[in-house]
Amino acid sequence: MENKLNSTNDKVAFITGANRGIGFETAKGLGALGMSIVLGVRDIAKGQDAIKQLKALGIKAEAIYYDATEAKTLDTCYDYIASQYGKLDILVNNAGILRETLVGDNDSSTVSQEVLQETFQTNLFAVVALTQKLLPLIKKSAAGRIVNLSSILASQTIHSMPNSPIDFAKGFAYNASKTALNVYTIHLAHELKDTAIKVNSAHPGWVKTELGGSNAPMEVADSYKTSVYLATLDEKGPSGGFFHETEPLPW
Repeated sequence: MENKLNSTNDKVAFITGANRGIGFETAKGLGALGMSIVLGVRDIAKGQDAIKQLKALGIKAEAIYYDATEAKTLDTCYDYIASQYGKLDILVNNAGILRETLVGDNDSSTVSQEVLQETFQTNLFAVVALTQKLLPLIKKSAAGRIVNLSSILASQTIHSMPNSPIDFAKGFAYNASKTALNVYTIHLAHELKDTAIKVNSAHPGWVKTELGGSNAPMEVADSYKTSVYLATLDEKGPSGGFFHETEPLPW
């Protein structure tokens, strides 16, 4: 699959949870292509620190307040992007949470309703709400791209394999929320199949972030590759898929 970058200088990308970790590295990767970057952040002070770092690299960037638990921020994000740019070329739904001990523990029979609801609120419901809100702006792009940050732990095929390589990670709320996010990717891509918009799920890798932990094998600096690849697909690229870097993963 070819990844062909065209006319990136006039593109605008909105990335949630982008003041650190995978989101920040994605901002760097897309910004290096000349795009205007809007960071969606819960902490404006930390967002401004991220902006300073990006601008020091010559990247056009700004931060706006976005919180997956506050519905009113949907209007704030829409109004800002609409007034400043009039369109949105790339939406990277990067913000996510983990409220369980993921490795070495199976909590399927004990996970609380509180953890389930909080996890699904951020990892699924907020993603759907934000995407629906911003979709009119994405439709104004000549080639809209939506990237949903998922996880290999969403793969039911891999989980159910004999000797599964992810058998050790059975945090039910987190895994199920990302599986549901993948379902949204498939359904939204199908709805938009006759448009120029492409929708894909990304597994960035197991990354040394606050969520991934210190035992993760991938450095944060390498975590942007899948998101940037899917955000910059050309018109022949896939839609409705699940990828790590350029390789498809099974559902």
